[in-house]
Amino acid sequence: MNDPIIIVGSGIAALAAADVLCKKRNVIIFTKSTKTDSNSSLAQGGIAAAIDTHDSCEAHFADTLAAACQHANPDQVALLVKHGPECITEWINKGMNFDKDENGAFDLAQEGAHHHRRILHSGGDATGRQFIELMLARLANEPNVLFLENEMVFDLVITDEGNCQGVLVKDANGNLHAYEANAVILATGGAGSLYACTSNHVNATGDGIAMAYRAGAEIADMEFIQFHPTILHKQGNSYGLVSEAVRGEGAILRDETGFAIMEDIHPLKDLAPRDIVAREIHKQIAGGHEIYLDASTIKNFSTRFPTINALCQKQSINPETDPLPVMPGAHFMMGGIKADPHGATTVHGLFAVGECACTGVHGANRLASNSLLEGLVFGSLTAKHILKAEIHENQPIHTRTIEKNKKTILLPQKEDIQLKMMLYAGVLRNERQLSKLINWLEQFDFHHIELRKYSKDKIEIINMLTVSWLIATSAYMRLESRGGHFRSDYPEVDATWQQKQLIRHFTEIRPVNAIL
Repeated sequence: MNDPIIIVGSGIAALAAADVLCKKRNVIIFTKSTKTDSNSSLAQGGIAAAIDTHDSCEAHFADTLAAACQHANPDQVALLVKHGPECITEWINKGMNFDKDENGAFDLAQEGAHHHRRILHSGGDATGRQFIELMLARLANEPNVLFLENEMVFDLVITDEGNCQGVLVKDANGNLHAYEANAVILATGGAGSLYACTSNHVNATGDGIAMAYRAGAEIADMEFIQFHPTILHKQGNSYGLVSEAVRGEGAILRDETGFAIMEDIHPLKDLAPRDIVAREIHKQIAGGHEIYLDASTIKNFSTRFPTINALCQKQSINPETDPLPVMPGAHFMMGGIKADPHGATTVHGLFAVGECACTGVHGANRLASNSLLEGLVFGSLTAKHILKAEIHENQPIHTRTIEKNKKTILLPQKEDIQLKMMLYAGVLRNERQLSKLINWLEQFDFHHIELRKYSKDKIEIINMLTVSWLIATSAYMRLESRGGHFRSDYPEVDATWQQKQLIRHFTEIRPVNAIL
């Protein structure tokens, strides 16, 4: 066989790609912690697909476009929803079990901005974990798959010809290694952990986006961050996600007086699109109110939502009788590394799938439970494309020289970045806040740093600074409000900005990595 295919990340998109590739190619999967640590494993709500006889791909398509606020790529959305049912069927045949009702039919749930019950779930609210366990079990029996855990890919090997031909890695002991590959797939997930309040795994620090940016790949739509309305939040601390499926089963958002805050805000009330619900909760909290999710009407809560029930019980909250204190937190990144339907980026030999990729399927606001579907569909499509295509013939690797900052720079703490991102680039933004954030970020000269001399923890902070800067700069440039991006100083939608993608004129400051 030729050089292996390298996959960076171990979430659902990474494993879906590996499941296809390993039949014909050697695959190496890198993860900076363990292979079970990912946002996919934490996914509670389920996976959306039009499999019910009363539903249709056309209806799923319409709901996805509506939630995306006129910013999605219709062709990509059509690809997603049309491949969805067959992808679900394929994984059911591979052993995935979805919850069923007493009649043996799929127990479909409804979530925000969906007009049909089309959410399949497994283990109540453990869909992501069930998927990952099945996928890992399948790959454990594949001789062509090698998992390298606790090894952090921190940069991409780019040849003089502009091809991506491998990765640079820091192992568990901080030693430096280089791996060549026929193709590299970035499946590193999102960047929710740039924020102080988030539903994301602690590892979600935007590493893949930062690497692709340094390699010169096109980055798009970084201003569109989805804030989930209901993060369990008690006494100043965040404890995890309370799935939208809870509201789908009848839970109601109320203030401390019992008033239902979404009653007159949107026709779908508590099941309005996430950006609308998150902004209303933010507004209420800013006005001095406390916001709670009242789930007391849901029968058998502990059986239907065992993960959330356990989360609440740890904080001495009984969801069947006690209101759940909630607030919005960073949940999903709609933008990222620009990728086509086959996962190809603007760097030859480099692919991106899952949340780190920007395929255009989510637009300015992701429809609930489309994320696991995206991982399955585009992970598989990308792998099939790689198997069919001749990516490139490997060329001798030569060092590309660039002026870099040779001195060690002072870096902030992760908590400093997270607090400032929450404060200045959160649910609401404005010019003053974003300017302040950009100036603070740019005092750290992270654009031309020689990464290899830094520890894994320090590289992660550099990646956080890089992606925070991309988000803040994009948000500063978009002088309108749309989906997950809301400017209090430009609160209206500007139709002329509909498909405008930012981060185009920063190429002059992009460093190209020096190769071993």
